Amino acid sequence: MLDTNTIRQDDMPKEMRFLLEKYPRDSWDAHPGFKEKTRHWLGAHQMFRRVAERIRLDTEGVLNNEMGLDDYAGRLSYYGGNLVGNLHGHHGWEDHSYFPELSAADPRFDVGLELLEQDHCALDKVLADFTRTANRVIKLSALDEAQAFDETGQVHATSRMIEAFLKRHLSDEEELVVPIILHHRLRG
Repeated sequence: MLDTNTIRQDDMPKEMRFLLEKYPRDSWDAHPGFKEKTRHWLGAHQMFRRVAERIRLDTEGVLNNEMGLDDYAGRLSYYGGNLVGNLHGHHGWEDHSYFPELSAADPRFDVGLELLEQDHCALDKVLADFTRTANRVIKLSALDEAQAFDETGQVHATSRMIEAFLKRHLSDEEELVVPIILHHRLRG
């Protein structure tokens, strides 16, 4: 199991946040450069937050004997696969397409974009740990319910780490990227 030190603890450097002062979060919707593509990207982030929370809440349901292990195994497979697969695809697209576009538009933010890419690498390790543990619990749910229940605590710890990671990373990402998009009228 990875520890919480895997999550970047430092704030995004102040020099990466100066456009956020010009384009604060509460003004994004009203900005003429805030287009459907950006709304869709932010919607994906909201979906990641909701699915990560759903996994944690379901896991707590099992640990509190409010959900049966069979139901949980199916839900863990569905929501866990959804979260891991979509995060990998989303981050791959950002690293190989989206971030290079932003860098070309305004290379002053390359340090911030590099931090976000490093977050993606660190999150890959957390997701690999989650996948291993979740798959073990799913398999054990059919073979040894007591052992599956015991190992569900590990899924809970990892799901909490994923939520904390996403809270930090997605907020930093949004607050770096959206102001660049608005300032340069990108993605319209």
